[in-house]
Amino acid sequence: MEAIRVGLLGIGTVGSGTWHVLNRNQSEIMGRAGREIKITMVADHHTERAKAVVGGQCEVVSDGNLVVTNPDIDIVVELIGGYDAAKDLVLKAIANGKHVVTANKALLAVHGDTIFRAAKDKGVIIAFEAAVAGGIPIIKALREGLTANRIEWIAGIINGTTNFILSEMREKGLDFDTTLKAAQTLGYAEADPTFDIEGIDAAHKATLMSAIAFGIPVQFDKIHVEGITRLDSLDIRYAEQLGYRIKLLGITRRMENGIELRVHPALIPAERLIANVEGAMNAVLVKSDAVGASLYYGKGAGAEPTASAVIADLVDIARLEAVDPEHRVPYLAFQPDAMRDTPILPISEVTTSYYLRLKVKDQPGVLADITRLLADHSISIDAFLQKEPREGETLVDIIILTHQTQEKNINAAIAQIEKLRTVAGSVTRIRLEELE
Repeated sequence: MEAIRVGLLGIGTVGSGTWHVLNRNQSEIMGRAGREIKITMVADHHTERAKAVVGGQCEVVSDGNLVVTNPDIDIVVELIGGYDAAKDLVLKAIANGKHVVTANKALLAVHGDTIFRAAKDKGVIIAFEAAVAGGIPIIKALREGLTANRIEWIAGIINGTTNFILSEMREKGLDFDTTLKAAQTLGYAEADPTFDIEGIDAAHKATLMSAIAFGIPVQFDKIHVEGITRLDSLDIRYAEQLGYRIKLLGITRRMENGIELRVHPALIPAERLIANVEGAMNAVLVKSDAVGASLYYGKGAGAEPTASAVIADLVDIARLEAVDPEHRVPYLAFQPDAMRDTPILPISEVTTSYYLRLKVKDQPGVLADITRLLADHSISIDAFLQKEPREGETLVDIIILTHQTQEKNINAAIAQIEKLRTVAGSVTRIRLEELE
């Protein structure tokens, strides 16, 4: 049987990892795929770097269009990232009858519906295991392994950079800016870390998982996103004292009136397995009706972990290429006519618990005023912690954990609490997820 011929767009970190793993493990891969999978063409603007990686074993060009239009290429692997150029090349590859493997979560989160529709019309496969959580096979688990289940919710640590920063802040007591600089020095954070620290990268991934879990269109424009830039190491320390750890979570949950879809820092009970995921590791917790809770853990980035997912997709395509398109696994798990137009809930309608930190005057009656305002908005207190005032200071920190309430209720209560003369500055509010 003829080899599957692959064209690679981009041979940077993940691209070079894909080249090396594919060649190193060729015998195992061939045994599983039933035929050889061979990269025969690479496109990269840095042609000299690309030639150094491939060592003259395949053609190297600077223009990706030469790959996606080449009649001798069966599968295009897109690893250039970004939106516009990647979208144009992927759509052109589809139009030319190529199957596509991509690690580009941003592309699919924003333009996924257009790309999936074009691929369906052309009868080609779009595979994207590497787009979410690197080497962790979470897309296959959601789309195939849990196919008999009604998925209830997903909560994931799906950005290694932010998890590394939060782990360092907790363990060493450092502030955010200091820890970010350390992460950049160690190579865990980019020179421009905006996509990571502002939660955008995690939001791309959460959007894709939500679509697969609940059979809804990809709707990145509807997700609520908060990053970690405003987190104070003080809150990380107080959370620890109360038995919690703070993680940046991507959360999507099925509710009676719609789907929650959000990325933000959250307190998690320290005894939960996912709360103990440290460093640059990723983990995704899935709650479904038949299986219950299942946890998927591993490296969410890096050359070879992500390459592992890319090559797994190549093997899947090699196995399924001859299968009638109508009998392949759907891109988003559900058949197109079974997709639902379930609304994404605005953050104001999300129900969860909250951590509140207030700086108040150290005098009688302060707590009574605060609890009264919370009660006026049907918010009850689950736990309370008052810190001793520092020497020479008249203000103290009060930490309150609430029971579950709608976000609009806590927002209204905070607005009134901040007007109290005994409360100084703004109230720090972090959501709390029990993940039971």
